[in-house]
Amino acid sequence: MTGLAVCADVGSTYTKVAVVDLAGGALVGSASHPTTVGTDVLDGLDAAVRAAGGAGHPLLVCSSAGGGLRLAVVGYERLVTARAAQQVGLTAGARVVHVAAGRLDGAGIAGLRAARPDVVLLVGGTDGGDADVLTHNGRRLATARLRVPVVLAGNADARDAVVAALTGRGVPVTATENVLPRIGVLNPAPARAALREVFLRHVIGGKKLSRGGRFASLVRGATPDVVLTGVELLADELGTDLAVVDVGGATTDVYSVLTPDGTRPAVAGTLWRSRTVEGDLGMRWSATGVVEAAVAERLLPAAGALAAVGDGLAAADDLAAAAAARVADPGLVALDDAEERIATLAATLALRRHGRGRDLRDVRLVIGSGGVLRHASPERAGRILAAALSDHAGGWPLPRAATAVVDREYVLAAAGLLAAEHPAAAVGLLRQRLPTVPSISH
Repeated sequence: MTGLAVCADVGSTYTKVAVVDLAGGALVGSASHPTTVGTDVLDGLDAAVRAAGGAGHPLLVCSSAGGGLRLAVVGYERLVTARAAQQVGLTAGARVVHVAAGRLDGAGIAGLRAARPDVVLLVGGTDGGDADVLTHNGRRLATARLRVPVVLAGNADARDAVVAALTGRGVPVTATENVLPRIGVLNPAPARAALREVFLRHVIGGKKLSRGGRFASLVRGATPDVVLTGVELLADELGTDLAVVDVGGATTDVYSVLTPDGTRPAVAGTLWRSRTVEGDLGMRWSATGVVEAAVAERLLPAAGALAAVGDGLAAADDLAAAAAARVADPGLVALDDAEERIATLAATLALRRHGRGRDLRDVRLVIGSGGVLRHASPERAGRILAAALSDHAGGWPLPRAATAVVDREYVLAAAGLLAAEHPAAAVGLLRQRLPTVPSISH
């Protein structure tokens, strides 16, 4: 296969473009441009493509502009099917904004409406089990006038009745296989594919990011879903457990691909390829949440005390002030000690939350991503990741022998976009542009 492909991630803040040689996965050009949400996202996308030298070549796009995919989960029992569906939603690139369990009543519908979801993932019961709650919730959603599409992934015995209730009231519904067909058996792939389809068909156009239909026709998926595809491809190629920590402006996402250990599964199933989203941990819009969470986890003392920052001491109040400045001005560029400290705390807290309940001891490769790591000096980025990976007080099993690298050219998203049609180019891109990766093999 010869020729070039242009891979673009249209983010909420920046649009990143990579031009890839399909013959071997070489990166032949890259560029970024502020995302032009205020006018038309195609303005910034086209400018970035021209700057990268990709004009005229096939264009593959993923997007998290406009806040990405906001997902509400409605399930039967919070610790079983609702929990399983939440895990599936996160792997599909969604930000789970609401979880409801049990029979929906008026207050439940009000809470669902207040969360402003783009999609509702409706689940409940194992196949052949209790169908009453799923049927009830389907009928309540049908009459709730929420006007958002529904992905139905619950008890197969109730599927036809729920689809009939929803379509009878004009609610768009996509029915797929049960996310939890049996207790302890998690079946994420069909629901993940259905959520991707709904994201492309309903959400991208509904966010009014662009005039006309060209942008919607270019987008292949939500950025986190595409990145997870790239992470899975890399893990399969290397034959090793790995994790990715993506420190963003609004959220810090952690991805992991682990080897099933053969132990007895949890009642809601175990997702060995997973993603968690920490909506209160970010470098700009959520920077104050980082400080608040760090105080709660005793990584920082309460206001008025002293905390280590860089090589010196600075008041915790000063770090809180630095975080507040970033919230007030998300465009602030400040690669200083406060920036490093906030990034270190965000990465540490996100790994703590992701690692609790998962065994990450065999993770051999940890990849850092996000603007704060990509634009930092190698020394500063190394300190951020090293601190997060030596968090012995975090209550999670640390990787025993992990190599840490930074995805400075944002190739995980590009590889995820290439994976389906050009897998060899995707693998070549990852091996060539992620330092130390070629040394890890089967």
